[in-house]
Amino acid sequence: MLDTPEVDLTVHHKPADLADRIALAFTKLLRFCADTFFAKRYGHRAIVLETVAAVPGMVGATLTHLRCLRRMCDDKGWIRTLMEEAENERMHLMTFIEVAKPSLFERIVILAVQWVFYIAFFFLYLISAKTAHRVVGYFEEEAVISYTHYLAEIDEGRSPNVPAPAIAKHYWKLPDDATLRDVVLVVRADEAHHRDVNHGFASELGGIEIDHEKVAPYPSHADDIRMSA
Repeated sequence: MLDTPEVDLTVHHKPADLADRIALAFTKLLRFCADTFFAKRYGHRAIVLETVAAVPGMVGATLTHLRCLRRMCDDKGWIRTLMEEAENERMHLMTFIEVAKPSLFERIVILAVQWVFYIAFFFLYLISAKTAHRVVGYFEEEAVISYTHYLAEIDEGRSPNVPAPAIAKHYWKLPDDATLRDVVLVVRADEAHHRDVNHGFASELGGIEIDHEKVAPYPSHADDIRMSA
């Protein structure tokens, strides 16, 4: 049986100020757009959303790195954490490309969405890193919900429970007989971890004391993400 970390589906950061409310409203707007465009095509939805999800970690790591260089100060482990988050989200994308096989139109949408989101998030992080991390925290809350719905679609037979792609079995150290359901479980656990980490970063930047023990556990990942030929 697959040993997947438990995910608390009830976690939600209640907005504490105007910036939090704006971050939540922006997230709900994007969720509405995704629901309208993709409906219950969760594999295709994952491809586009994971492309976007891989942006914040790289932007945050880059700007944190430059800030630490300017100020000649320690990053408190944030750079490595954010870089790993970006890499993890990219592996989600590579996995769901194997599952859903995006069309040319979807690839064009991915290209456009990525550039728009990268530029917007870059400037948001420059203006308010706290708000940027809060946005990501809310994004990840919605990701946990989406993957929970995806699991229900698989369990109820509306989405085929196909064998897990080889790249997913390698990255998450899944057994040879792993299926798409197993992949969705570990991806959801990844998103829950990113959710808690980014809400924690936002709270820390806002001067709020955080409880590190409440961060959702991370699934085990391969030390080398590259697969041998």
